[in-house]
Amino acid sequence: MHYDDIANNSQNKYPGKVYNGPTGHNGTEVYNGVPKHYTGEDVNPETFLKVLAGDEGLKKAGKKVLESGPNDHVFIFFDDHGAPDLVAFPHKYLYAEPLMKTLKQMHLDKKYAKLVFYIEACESGSMFYKLLPTDINIYATTASKPDEGSDWCYWDEDIQNHLGDTYSVNWIINTESATKATTFQEQFDYVKANTPNSVAQQYGDLSIAKLPISLFLGSKKNPETIFQLNGNRDVGSNRDAPLVLAQRSGDFERYQQLVTGRQFVDNMFSEYVNSIQHLMNANNDVFNTRLELNNRECYHNFVDTFNDQCLEITKHTYVLGKLYTFVNICEQLNDSSATQALNHLVQYCQQNILNAYPNNIL
Repeated sequence: MHYDDIANNSQNKYPGKVYNGPTGHNGTEVYNGVPKHYTGEDVNPETFLKVLAGDEGLKKAGKKVLESGPNDHVFIFFDDHGAPDLVAFPHKYLYAEPLMKTLKQMHLDKKYAKLVFYIEACESGSMFYKLLPTDINIYATTASKPDEGSDWCYWDEDIQNHLGDTYSVNWIINTESATKATTFQEQFDYVKANTPNSVAQQYGDLSIAKLPISLFLGSKKNPETIFQLNGNRDVGSNRDAPLVLAQRSGDFERYQQLVTGRQFVDNMFSEYVNSIQHLMNANNDVFNTRLELNNRECYHNFVDTFNDQCLEITKHTYVLGKLYTFVNICEQLNDSSATQALNHLVQYCQQNILNAYPNNIL
């Protein structure tokens, strides 16, 4: 599954081609020949979960789904934006609990012997933290802890873009150069040591980490000794990538638009929190604390309401970095006060947001 918006994008200097290594257009081309079972609007949470579950409806429609059984090893890699308790798709987002429900059902349906799940996204640890059981034969790693972002790397001067994410680049590098005996634990140790600005995490059945990667991804007869991330990797926050891209490409109009949009969002959250301050502890600072998410129902109500009434979070992705505010609100308010705060959010957005900022805030 991939949205397929790069190869033929009008901004792509090399139409029909995609590169993801530090040598840019002189490196390996990674688009042509890659399967495209689901692209565009078909890349959504509902379809993703159905694919994992081996949905019969999709199969009857001639679509490809996971048809694994009790003796199979399954490897899943997911890469997109993230926020507390969710990962984004191009136009929708997926909460952790529906993902857990699908994975648990896969276990009951004997859809795998062992399953490994890697996620590259900001705050991706929140998809598994205290949620993934240790007894359903699933091992998961994430690019970051539940409360921190993840990074891009490989700025290419010719292509004028960042070509990879640090965690993802690291595990791919390690896999390409792995022997048949290299284990997931060895890979995790390598990735964690070489991902400097976020802390890679492990969840689930950690005994699976002792197994060779080759049992899931195969192995090369002659493993490659390929480029390594080094001091010139040019690492930076994924959430700031659009700013850096606009600045480095000299598109200062776009840069100013992004800065203005971010200021708009910052002010919006500040004004909204001030509007509900009477409901909250006077000493509470929801912007400089990161409480652990427990009240998921409340948090989901706030996120869904904001997405529907204020700004679409997969379109205005800068907002994803602000959603922890709703975690802090929900963890400090009782049900009655949370309902009042939610109503205030609707009112605030109707009065201040609608049509106020039509451009993408990235």
